[in-house]
Formats: sequence, C-alpha cells, structure tokens
Amino acid sequence: MKRVFLVVLDSVGIGQLPDAKDYNDEGSHTLYAVSKSEHFHMPHMKNLGLFNIDGVKDRFTHMNFDHNYAGSIARLAEKSKGKDTTTGHWEIAGLISNKPFPTYPNGFPEEIIKEFEEKTGRKVLCNRPYSGTEVIREYGKEHIETGALIVYTSADSVFQVAAHEDIIPVEELYRYCGIARKILRGEHGVGRVIARPFIGTYPNFTRTSNRHDYSLAPSLTMLDQLVEAGLDVIGVGKIYDIFAGKGITDSVRTKNNQEGIDRLIERISKDFEGLCFVNLVDFDMIYGHRNDIDGYAKALSYFDSRLPEITEALRDEDILIITADHGCDPSTPSTDHSREYVPMVAYGSKIKRNNNLGTRESFADIAATILDYFNIQSKISGKSFLNDIIG
Repeated sequence: MKRVFLVVLDSVGIGQLPDAKDYNDEGSHTLYAVSKSEHFHMPHMKNLGLFNIDGVKDRFTHMNFDHNYAGSIARLAEKSKGKDTTTGHWEIAGLISNKPFPTYPNGFPEEIIKEFEEKTGRKVLCNRPYSGTEVIREYGKEHIETGALIVYTSADSVFQVAAHEDIIPVEELYRYCGIARKILRGEHGVGRVIARPFIGTYPNFTRTSNRHDYSLAPSLTMLDQLVEAGLDVIGVGKIYDIFAGKGITDSVRTKNNQEGIDRLIERISKDFEGLCFVNLVDFDMIYGHRNDIDGYAKALSYFDSRLPEITEALRDEDILIITADHGCDPSTPSTDHSREYVPMVAYGSKIKRNNNLGTRESFADIAATILDYFNIQSKISGKSFLNDIIG
C-alpha cells in the first residue's frame, strides 16, 4: 500500500529566483531572514538535509554542514508566472500557469463593485490594496455602523471580503463570497475570493479562523490523475479550497498549524492508498504578511519539534515530501509574497540519504514524481525524479 505525504510549508522560500527583479523581490530569502531570530531552531529539518540545498547552504555559512543527512533534497524553481498561493500549489500539482492571475493595485473596477453591491444588497467599503489587520482597524467601525462589506485586495490576485461575525453571520459571508466568485470570471478571474470574518470591539478587532477561500477550478492536475486511477487524495488545511474541491476525495479544514500537524499524524495512522496533501498556512498568513520574524521563527521551530512524530509514524512504503509554494520574506519592507525558489526534502525508508539533486526547473517535478511512484503515466507538466531518490 503506497502512500505519499506532501506537506507545504506555506511561504517558506529559500532565495530569490532569477526573475525576482520583475516582481520587486530582489534580495528576498525567507528562510535566511527568519533564521536570524533567536527563536529559530530546526535540528530535525537540518538532519533531513534542508540546509544542504543549493542557495541555502550558501547563505547559512554560520552552520556546520556535512554530507550525512537522512533525505534527498533539491531546490525547485517556479516556472509559472506569479508568486501567489494558487499558482504555487497548482504548479506543485503539475499545472503551469503561463499567464498570471489579474491583480488590482488601484482597486477593482467600478462595474465589478457595482454588480457585487447589487447582488449582495450591501454597499462596499475600501476597495483598495490593504493589510488584512489594518483594513479592519480602519474600516471596522464603519462596517459595524452601516453593515457595508469591507472589500480589499493585495499584491496577490485576491478579492477579500471582511465582515464582523456579529453583524454578518459567517455562513452569510460565505454566500457573499460565492456571489463574488461567480462575478470574477474571465478577464477578472482572480486566483481567490477570500472570506475574512473578524470579531471584537473597536479598535480591538481580531480575525477569526473561519476564513474560507474560493478558488478557480484548475484544469488537469496530478490530483485528477490519482483519483482517476482509483487512489485516495486527502486534503488537509486549505488544499480543498485551493483546488476548488477538484481531485479531492476527502478533506479536513484546520484552524492553525498545530491542528494541521495533528490531522496529518492522524492520517498517517490510518489505512489508505494515495496522497495526503497538507498545507500549513500560519507561516504565511500570520507571520510572513505581518513581517513578524520572531513569530515566523517560532512557527518553524514548532513544526520542526513535531517532525519526529511524523517521520517515526511513517510505514515502509511511505514517502514524505516537504516543500513550499512561494516566499514571504518578513525582513523586507513589503508584506506581500516574494518570488523565490522553494525546498524539496524527501524522506522515507526507500529514499536515498545524502542525496542532493541540485536545482530543478519546476515545482511540477513533484507531481510527476508522485505519479511515477504510483505507476501512473503523467499527462501533466514536470519531470519525475523518482529514480534519483529511490535507494
């Protein structure tokens, strides 16, 4: 019974891509920036080979390196156009996005906002790029007084709707976001519509864990091919949302990294054959976008402290792959994602030790490798590295 556990450390990039200047991300290196914190401690990921990856070892000159690490490693370049969550995850699943999703640095067009207001029956506040915590502090009081919806975006392709849970029940907010998703198609087909509920009293508002993402449905991915072959595809965290449920046979949403890791370990203990695809979002959502270096470091250290529970629970036929979907360097002035390489760390009883594959040209190589492991002929992008990592 073959199983793959694919874990995305959301936004844990490992250095700028050659085209980073086109995205205003020159100098970004999320992992290195976070490592400067006194709270950064990742001995177990070091043991798997994370710090021996190209572009990581070059920056971590203060660490002692040797070739005795337990996994197979690689640095992956992003071939798609963009640096957002949807683009990154779709490429990990074998879908290259040759055209970036639309972004709205000046807010959404009047015709979009007008149609959204007409179909929801509520006025819109803001309609500008904004920090998620700042926007509710600035517009939260007016929202409570008027019932108008707070609509905002960022440097990413997102249409975000914030509302206080006491003013607009969460399920009603979800309905409004479903309306927005139907409006935002074609030319204005943003990568994600995101519900952003919050609670509290002015000015002490707090976003809740009831966030919900509405993505466009992708074309053919690794997930679809696995399901077509009769295998399980289990989504943990926001995986279901990112793929609009397409190619997912079972799913569980999580409130934070701790719950995501708990659900992953639960899945390892259960019988199934196929893929368990996990997103741990706190690195990005809570720390990267808020330029919180210490918080980011603590979150990475917490994941590392739980890693032995994951690796020790694996069975002989299991493969664990740890990667990321983009960067979000918390040391730069920007609070947005950064265009970076991502790590690929593979581990399992069948996986070669001390094995560096160098730099690969696409995240999609992960998808091709997983399909290869299940003896499925790939119909997607990416080049399998299975024969390079199986010992």
